[in-house]
Amino acid sequence: MKGKWAAGICPRNFRWIMKDRLAICERPGGRGESHRRVRRTEEINWIRQQGFNRVVSLIPSAHNLHNYSEQNIAWSHWPVADKEDYAARLEPLFTELRLLLARGEKLLVHRWGLGDEVCGFIAGYLVWTGMVPSESQAVVAVEKMTERPLGSVGRRIVSAAAALPSPGARPSPAEDSEGSGSEPAGDD
Repeated sequence: MKGKWAAGICPRNFRWIMKDRLAICERPGGRGESHRRVRRTEEINWIRQQGFNRVVSLIPSAHNLHNYSEQNIAWSHWPVADKEDYAARLEPLFTELRLLLARGEKLLVHRWGLGDEVCGFIAGYLVWTGMVPSESQAVVAVEKMTERPLGSVGRRIVSAAAALPSPGARPSPAEDSEGSGSEPAGDD
């Protein structure tokens, strides 16, 4: 591919959470009626060109995952439903996210849109890791990064994350995975 489109196009609502390590956006190609196959291809091309090692989809369904494989981009599918027991669901996902970042992977996390689920997930991760000391500070930080208010679903996710034991209270992800012989759930 040559010309101005060779580098692809940046996904909508792309935001860095941790510069050059962790970013969020809406689903490549858009969502629902506005989803366009050509735009999805261009956005996935941009993701690959930017050096992202892995795309993490929080969408409950498996939309787009085969498209990442076709572009040789690793992916993880961590479905987060609109209404679920976030306390039970978040800890293994945060642990895996922490492990991927510790390995030096450059990650892009998305859902259909840049809504409460993805923003709450990221704010919750910041609180859980201790990068941000309180729920309210995590909410404010993510609201500033995304330029959007965090609603009740996002705040419930952050509260559930804050109630989890911190990662320092248990063995590191590397120690947890030694000798387990299992692959992370949702990898291709």
